[in-house]
Amino acid sequence: MVRLRATGKKIGSVVLNFGGPGMSGVDALKADKSIMSASIRQRFDVVSFDPRGVGGSSPVRCLNTLGLDAYFAADMTPDTRQEAEQATQWVKRFAKSCEANSGKQLLRHVGTGEAARDMDVMRAALGEARLTYLGWSYGTYLGARYADLFPTRIRAMVLDGAENPSQTGAEFSRSQQTGFRVATESFLRDCFKRADCPFKKHTVAAAMKRLEALYKRADRAPLRNTYDGRQVSEAVVRTGVMVALYSQSDWPYLRQALAAAFKGDGTVLLRFADVYNGRRPDGTYSNQLEALMAVNCVDHPESACPYWPVKGTRFTKKVRAKGSPPIVVVGTTRDPATPYALAKALAAQLSKGVLLTNDADGHTAYHGGPSCLERQIDRYLITAAAPRPGACTAKA
Repeated sequence: MVRLRATGKKIGSVVLNFGGPGMSGVDALKADKSIMSASIRQRFDVVSFDPRGVGGSSPVRCLNTLGLDAYFAADMTPDTRQEAEQATQWVKRFAKSCEANSGKQLLRHVGTGEAARDMDVMRAALGEARLTYLGWSYGTYLGARYADLFPTRIRAMVLDGAENPSQTGAEFSRSQQTGFRVATESFLRDCFKRADCPFKKHTVAAAMKRLEALYKRADRAPLRNTYDGRQVSEAVVRTGVMVALYSQSDWPYLRQALAAAFKGDGTVLLRFADVYNGRRPDGTYSNQLEALMAVNCVDHPESACPYWPVKGTRFTKKVRAKGSPPIVVVGTTRDPATPYALAKALAAQLSKGVLLTNDADGHTAYHGGPSCLERQIDRYLITAAAPRPGACTAKA
């Protein structure tokens, strides 16, 4: 755990989860101490943590550095029987390495249900009678599971970039495919207005066709990379584009990256992919993608985990959290990773869900700024009085 002390008269602690699963909350808070607004920093100790299996909390470990380099470049969208067999071999190799380097005892106990119970232990250790919590992305799933277990131990809870806990892993994957398509189209429409847009034909259909051609080109022969010796495969190109869609502030760099990629240079896309994969400047990796796989295979064993060394148990019911105070659910209309429809679904199933709509691009809404939505969230966290459901535009 890590804590930033309140700068003024403290009213309690606010616990954060930055998402993933697999992202180190300790590293994230140390890297961005401005993620919470000045008004929140004044009144709360800001606390974040590494869930079990993540970062400094008995981290799941699988492949070594060279193995991870090869795994992240592997073709997981096979077009032939040979490519499908190779993909299967990589899935098996990854699972076996996790068992060998982490052990079944750890792997069977990294699920979200146990992490939610850990969070209640944290609440008590912080001296809080009730939890004040803000979770982004996967942190909304963790928060929802906590609410299901301990609805009366919540003071205020914000679930930003919400997942729908009642979805299967396959259903969530299909939702994300829709979300990234919507986000890509929004990026393209913005790109067409820019002088440096690398697409010659300014229609969404033509640009999407050119992107698919880029992926196929990288599948046939990796793009060159002027950064180091790694090859920029189709998997790396797809990951790089995906990551750049998470924040509108990255769109100028995505335009530059695609312009270079169309000329055969995948260096910038590789750097984007490295961020997502947790690759550090020295070439080593955090364990965020290994932990992601481990948590997902416990939470969603039916999805892409046929060779995992332990069996998980899928959480199948809707989250009601009966007896809880109002829980604020935030959805961004063109969120690539957690589409807006999921926030609507979670808010509807909660017994006291309040939906706030962020009419904007990018993944999640609260980033410590002065927007109308962030002001509403700050007021709610400080007073525990729920805002009215409604929408804010990106610039409001």
